[in-house]
Amino acid sequence: MRSLDVICTRGPLVESRHRVHAAVVNATGDLVASVGNPALVTYWRSCAKPFQVMPLIARGGFDRIGWGDDQLALACGSHGGEPEHVAIAEGMLAALGMEEGDLACGPHDPIAARGQKLLRESGKRPTRLHNNCSGKHAAMLARAHTERWATVGYERAEHPVQMDCLAEISRWSGVPEVDIERAVDGCGAVVFALGLEPMARSYARLADGARRTQEIPSRIVHAMQTRPFLVGGSDRFDSALIEATEGRVISKIGAEGVHSVALVDEGIGVALKVEDGAQRAQLPAVLAILRHLGALPSDLPPRLAEFAVRPVRNTRGEIVGDVRAELQ
Repeated sequence: MRSLDVICTRGPLVESRHRVHAAVVNATGDLVASVGNPALVTYWRSCAKPFQVMPLIARGGFDRIGWGDDQLALACGSHGGEPEHVAIAEGMLAALGMEEGDLACGPHDPIAARGQKLLRESGKRPTRLHNNCSGKHAAMLARAHTERWATVGYERAEHPVQMDCLAEISRWSGVPEVDIERAVDGCGAVVFALGLEPMARSYARLADGARRTQEIPSRIVHAMQTRPFLVGGSDRFDSALIEATEGRVISKIGAEGVHSVALVDEGIGVALKVEDGAQRAQLPAVLAILRHLGALPSDLPPRLAEFAVRPVRNTRGEIVGDVRAELQ
């Protein structure tokens, strides 16, 4: 791969171009392919979620509460705010003797079209449970609760919950804690900055650990493989990709054009960043890389093909161009 751009056409001309950077890493930690700048440092956003839940599992808190694959998939996912997602997040809090107000994330509209429609028809307002990160936040509250730490402020960088997340991400990525820049994510919790190569390395190790039946990677990957709807939602890309590949590919979206993918059987990790953060470029870019790696067929299943080439419409609904990846 020499270059990867996502282009937006209007009529015969390219109207806009989004540059993409990516790293592909194998199970031994070697960079086996790249495009653009694989050393680019950016915030990992929601792609870090599978690693942020690991301390809760490792210390036994997850099992003491009695949670299962539904709760684990929701904690790892960026859900669409559909009723099923909201119900599981609410149940997670109830198991801790807590309620929506204990979540540090703010309310926002569901990000799945079905979730938006159902909420609108109910006449209710969005809550913190509709936040796509409510599963992650419930798991962070559980970490504090099971260790008898203060639950207020669990989202802050100095809290033991976030210090444990930092240590876990450092361990899987191979980047020393002191070299991981931190800031505040869109949901209010800590967000971590890494190079694309360490991001991909983390997902490669997650995939390799799952295929070698290591307990924590296996549990996380299994939950995401078997509960794709809870990772995303009825119209969400991650869910569609996991379902289309029957769990051979684990996909995790992040904001601002960041995406991480694990090819489970091969022990391969992929991380990419759309340089300008445009989400419309993100999904075609992921599919282009996976097709190049042979993880997807050249003729995509219909549901994935909808994400590979997106029509550009005018205000009359006419198709006047499209958005597609251009990989060289």
